[in-house]
Amino acid sequence: MSENKEPHVAKRGSAQQAGQKFVYDFTEGNRDLKDLLGGKGANLAEMTNLGLPVPPGFTITTEACKVYLDSGDAPRELRDEVSAHLDALESKMGKKLGQQDDPLLVSVRSGAKFSMPGMMDTVLNIGLSDASVTGLAKQLGGDERFAWDSYRRLIQMFGKTVLGVDGELFEEALDEAKTAKKVKVDTDLEAADLKKLVKKFKKIVSDGCGRDFPQDPREQMDLAINAVFDSWNTDRAKLYRRQERIPGDLGTAVNICSMVFGNLGPDSGTGVAFTRDPASGHQGVYGDYLQNAQGEDVVAGIRNTVPLADLESIDKKSYDQLMQIMETLETHYKDLCDIEFTIERGQLWMLQTRVGKRTAGAAFRIATQLVDQGLIDEAEALQRVNGAQLAQLMFPRFDGDAKKTQLLGRGIAASPGAAVGKAVFDSYTAVKWSRSGEKVILIRRETNPDDLDGMIAAEGILTSRGGKTSHAAVVARGMGKTCVCGAEEIEVDTKRRRLTVGSTVVEEGDVVSIDGSSGKVYLGEVPVVPSPVVEYFEGRMHAGADDADELVEAVHRIMAYADRRRRLRVRANADNAEDALRARRFGAQGIGLCRTEHMFLGERREMVEKLILADTDDEREDALKGLLPLQKKDFIELFEAMDGLPVTVRLLDPPLHEFLPDITELSVRVALAESRKDANENDLRLLQAVHRLHEQNPMLGLRGVRLGLVIPGLFTMQVRAIAEAAAARKNAKGDPRAEIMIPLVGTVQELEIVREEAEAVIAEVEAAHGTDLKLALGTMIELPRAAITAGQIAEAAEFFSFGTNDLTQTVWGFSRDDVEASFFTAYLEKGIFGVSPFETIDRDGVGALVRSAVEAGRKTRPDLKLGVCGEHGGDPESVHFFHEVGLDYVSCSPFRIPVARLEAGRAAAQSSGSDSR
Repeated sequence: MSENKEPHVAKRGSAQQAGQKFVYDFTEGNRDLKDLLGGKGANLAEMTNLGLPVPPGFTITTEACKVYLDSGDAPRELRDEVSAHLDALESKMGKKLGQQDDPLLVSVRSGAKFSMPGMMDTVLNIGLSDASVTGLAKQLGGDERFAWDSYRRLIQMFGKTVLGVDGELFEEALDEAKTAKKVKVDTDLEAADLKKLVKKFKKIVSDGCGRDFPQDPREQMDLAINAVFDSWNTDRAKLYRRQERIPGDLGTAVNICSMVFGNLGPDSGTGVAFTRDPASGHQGVYGDYLQNAQGEDVVAGIRNTVPLADLESIDKKSYDQLMQIMETLETHYKDLCDIEFTIERGQLWMLQTRVGKRTAGAAFRIATQLVDQGLIDEAEALQRVNGAQLAQLMFPRFDGDAKKTQLLGRGIAASPGAAVGKAVFDSYTAVKWSRSGEKVILIRRETNPDDLDGMIAAEGILTSRGGKTSHAAVVARGMGKTCVCGAEEIEVDTKRRRLTVGSTVVEEGDVVSIDGSSGKVYLGEVPVVPSPVVEYFEGRMHAGADDADELVEAVHRIMAYADRRRRLRVRANADNAEDALRARRFGAQGIGLCRTEHMFLGERREMVEKLILADTDDEREDALKGLLPLQKKDFIELFEAMDGLPVTVRLLDPPLHEFLPDITELSVRVALAESRKDANENDLRLLQAVHRLHEQNPMLGLRGVRLGLVIPGLFTMQVRAIAEAAAARKNAKGDPRAEIMIPLVGTVQELEIVREEAEAVIAEVEAAHGTDLKLALGTMIELPRAAITAGQIAEAAEFFSFGTNDLTQTVWGFSRDDVEASFFTAYLEKGIFGVSPFETIDRDGVGALVRSAVEAGRKTRPDLKLGVCGEHGGDPESVHFFHEVGLDYVSCSPFRIPVARLEAGRAAAQSSGSDSR
């Protein structure tokens, strides 16, 4: 079978509510019913309401799908409801489903709430049979070729989709028929050829699944409906939902639509249109058209299309009508619309519309264009973009000035970006090599839904067939992957795992570079340069400058909207002046986490070793005195870089053994020295220290506040360095705003002891310099006990910063370094996680502790400052959570600051500025 499908398991309690309606005519719904009718059904209803030419039909709701998936059977009432709506459709059309002399044919299409292009199933031409195929030909003026072509399409799609027959068998038979006829395209096969092909296809079905192709049209329709329901839980659909974070319990609707035919001859055709360019956002006529074809031919990319603009010379009447409809839909939806249409002998029919997927650059351009057109306001513009798209715009691009390697060819620029990797020719290899750390480019003639896992694993996708609306293009744009489609001069040989262009052969494993912005494909690695958006954030390009492109201008405007809207401030995790200055250029409003342990690396490691090896108070004091001026210098540079902005300095957090040599390496060194009778006293003492400090679980051992309590003078040295640096900056007319953060506090008593010692040192420095430093003292909340007792801890803390990395580890009982490499993949595949809790905040567990700590802390100290400094501070979804619970700021790495700024603005606009405060 071509796809793994989950078996049905009957469950109790899946009975539907009495009187529940499971089927809606297209005239009954609207676009606001996506939860019930799915996106496709809701939009078909909306177009019907607008008076647009939509073939009549009806939609089976997602609720029916949920019952089917829960119980293994469709709802009892569903068959009667479908029969009633089918009767109404037959009356409207004046013919019966599968009627022998004049058959009504229908399509059965999936349609979930969220667009999942190509992930679920569709069957066209339901109702054709041995008895009705001749009737169809007679009704179309004796066009036997069309009738038999439609029948072979039905058997092929039904066999693969509904009966689980390997689709390659049908493709091979079709190729054999073309070879025998000595033709290259399907349309050159004649009626007699297609009759033979139908016979062969029916044998493939009977051999492949042990039953004949069904001749009863109602049985065809019922089986197809169930197959669409089943397709919700195929491997590819589940993988796509995980990738796009779509809930797994929504189910899919099923749309039954009367067939219109684009394969009736040169006056017929099918196409996909966009009201703006989904790759760039520019206004104009964008899309693909294919004469004498059905819709699946365009999306599959099997035949290369012509640009939509060519339709004007092919069928001016239909083209003008389509342009008018596109304008109507974009004005109505106030967004880029993606439209599927068919022309049947000069009559235009609308088969689908939806808000179209777009590239990151297009999203920013379109949002600002729509504001300028007065269709949306600034708050809505912020909802049309997201942080993931902004991050994508910050990735490097190919260097236009660099000397290029050999140009292999050029295709359609389907999804922008610069991608370099080793050529692979199937999804299995893409996944396998990617997991081994290789960067790969997936190269196919055309992609299909079964290639999804390889597309996710690859840096970019290259196909030799298809256009901007092919499966590869649509899915790549949705995922933010670089993609070049329709590179016709490139011949892809998947069996021999190579591509050829003239005399040049590229074998699997050779490096190629693809440019999704120009469509160019190169042999070898092309150098990359920073994106213009990063140049803008760095201050090297200004939005109003002559050399600034419109994308930079759009990003500038959206960021201005976000900054005006947001309540959350955004700080940086930075440990040195260089990172601090970059963070400030990127819009940071301070430092939320300075990790002082990073200041003890390199040459300074030896000083830390002296501290660890100290046997007496005097030795310890000497070691600390050596570190003090170095720490002070570091802090002066940091406070100068962030002058006038808060800088939160975390006192030493990691266990001391991290500053010592590796135990294995040191043991070997000592053993070799002893064998040469050349023992080093310092190495021996270091080895003893390593053994003494060794812990079974260092994460929960001697670290954080415990170090300050156990090692006399360590924290006070750091506090003194901070205070003296702040005093030095004040004397230099600076404005230092230091905050001292004590890590890993689990009880208020720990904090009180360290705070008392710190205050004594600060007072001493203030007295010596005759100044008031106003140094705030607070703590990290990174242990469950700290979160639970936050009300008590707030008595001794002026601020909390949530260390969500360690809080996630301790709440879940995970050691991050161990679990991510061992079983996280299995957890994600089994749906235990939708996304790693280290990537996005676990709202129900870790998030609940954060929320309760915020409430308890502010109850004790209403002016308590609250922030987060874990990696979640730069995660888009987590930023929304932190806005909701009322934090004052998020802190993240410098590169993620623009993303956090944008998401903070989006969160404020989404909630109209309301939060738990």
